[in-house]
Amino acid sequence: MRPYILAENNWKDLKNADFELAVLPWGATEAHNYHLPYSTDVIEADHIAAESARLAWDEGAKVIVLPTIPFGVNTGQPDIYLDINLNPSTQYAILKDVITVLNRQGIHKLVIFNSHGGNNFKPLVRELGLEFPDMFLCVTDWFKSLDKKLFFDEDGDHADELETSLILHLKPELVLPLDEAGPGDERKSKIKALTEDWAWAERPWSQVTDDTGIGNPKKASAEKGQKYFKAVTKKFARFFIELSQANKDNLYE
Repeated sequence: MRPYILAENNWKDLKNADFELAVLPWGATEAHNYHLPYSTDVIEADHIAAESARLAWDEGAKVIVLPTIPFGVNTGQPDIYLDINLNPSTQYAILKDVITVLNRQGIHKLVIFNSHGGNNFKPLVRELGLEFPDMFLCVTDWFKSLDKKLFFDEDGDHADELETSLILHLKPELVLPLDEAGPGDERKSKIKALTEDWAWAERPWSQVTDDTGIGNPKKASAEKGQKYFKAVTKKFARFFIELSQANKDNLYE
């Protein structure tokens, strides 16, 4: 039993608990090329959030990790079999209910630990922040927290070398041999502006990729995954420690 994981604890342990920070991992259930499981984003969220919390807990941070939400926004993938979509309005309703409980029970700091590129929590947090002025609400994307080029050779953003390496480290029994993986080739938009940072349109996934992956996974390894996992959890642990100890009403100099 890990005292910083809500799902593993019981009422006897928690009835007199006093946490400063809650972490809500949020993943997705979707195809990840031919070789990775549909639960890839959930596995990553579970393990990275838990290990980060362990490191922070060992340094005295009063942090609790909530159960991972397993479904995310997959509006661009309606034709991909069993990619489960939550609309942003549904995410808003779930998030509001979770925040309501935390706020009522005196846990006034929440980190949304995002593990899926299709999730966009910023507009939701802006709106909920007005409704819950006593709450500190924060969104993080673990996959943006480090320079991937320091760890991996191939670029990508879905079932790529990074994700494949992580799952090879965390759940190797769920990974097919890499010679069965697709190349993860991505078709770029013919509209120049949509290939730049200032214009955006949702990508119809089956028009962009043949194997549901974006990024070549063939150079992935468990060793690379382990190195990245250690670095990313160390970085998040430091963040959890600082936020747990911080005065949420006095965060600026």
